[in-house]
Amino acid sequence: MSIAIAIVGLALLIFVHEAGHFLASLAVGLRPRRFYVGFPPPLVKTTRNGIEYGIGAIPLGGFVSIPGMHRPAPFDADRRFGRAVDEAPALAGPVERVKRALAGDDLGPARAALDELEEAARGQKLSPGARAASEKGLVELGDGLGPDAYWKAPTWKRLVAIAAGPAANILLAIVLFTFLFMTSSGKLTTTVAGVLPDSPALAAGLQAGDRIVAIDGRPVEPGDIPERISASEGRPLGVTVVRNGETVVLGPIRAVATDGTYRLGFAIRGEGLGPIEAFGRSLEAVGIVTREIVFALGRLATGEGRENVSSPIGITQASSDAIEQGAEDYLRVLGLISLSLALLNLLPLLPLDGGHILFTLIEGARGRFLKREVYERVSVVGLAVVLLLFFVGISNDIGRLS
Repeated sequence: MSIAIAIVGLALLIFVHEAGHFLASLAVGLRPRRFYVGFPPPLVKTTRNGIEYGIGAIPLGGFVSIPGMHRPAPFDADRRFGRAVDEAPALAGPVERVKRALAGDDLGPARAALDELEEAARGQKLSPGARAASEKGLVELGDGLGPDAYWKAPTWKRLVAIAAGPAANILLAIVLFTFLFMTSSGKLTTTVAGVLPDSPALAAGLQAGDRIVAIDGRPVEPGDIPERISASEGRPLGVTVVRNGETVVLGPIRAVATDGTYRLGFAIRGEGLGPIEAFGRSLEAVGIVTREIVFALGRLATGEGRENVSSPIGITQASSDAIEQGAEDYLRVLGLISLSLALLNLLPLLPLDGGHILFTLIEGARGRFLKREVYERVSVVGLAVVLLLFFVGISNDIGRLS
């Protein structure tokens, strides 16, 4: 059950990301054509007001299809209409006229040439594959030449549409962290919230509701408790608690090493903060996590920290483990994953959002568009980096699971 909940949580993060792109695109007049969670083939789909909504069978992400992401080029016509021309040579002339129009600086004649090609294609006998490819080509080129094409839009509209995806994930992380700070994670107390099974604390008789007042005879504040336990490095400790108004000394207890530090195996209860203070703390937390993730990515570039990379398998397992610890831990992990997803997408690599933002800024500064060949060559590099990270994460996760 925890695995299923974790998968639903990841799907929610993807949905939030794509919904950011979708709603922002609508807001600035770049009307999307498709909105999918997961990649085709679709498990379910429906069309509303000219927009196709669907859930894909490949649950590795999602996408929003905005018309005319790139300036149409002559090889788009070759790619989509080549098979139709082979089957119906009469289409060679109209296709060539479309290609010549797309090669020019002024795309005004391209619309008329495309209409001519569409009319000519209607009267030809084509195989189902050639017909489907040509119809898709007519739609794609029509979108690229349309007034709401992404590549034609002002720089600020393109930036809003692309940046809204990562921004939605960052906003979700802030909301989750604010909620946690307002409920139980805002300020630590010295009261025990719960004791883990098979832990030294449970064996010593520590109970939920106990208020820790001293460790090894020395009084403690909330922030002192984990530090004092970790500093013991496994030597016996005495823990003094107040239980039902009476002072009880537990121990000696030996802390055990877990994840690089010594722990007794219990959680401390927290108190909620007010909305304004909780919001401020959430912004602070987002800043700290962002800095650490950026530093971690920088270390990867030098070959360090490879063992910290995870794939969707590892992320799902971590989410599942957090679910078993409780709703609070799960929401915290979900916020961290949402923030990580945003920062990964902001890397300046195509086809990631950060790459599109970078190229939009470059084109805005130059006052003219980069050639499609440039986009495609840079995308090859970006895809190679993303796939490398994916396979490193997969190998790490397989190693951890085995």
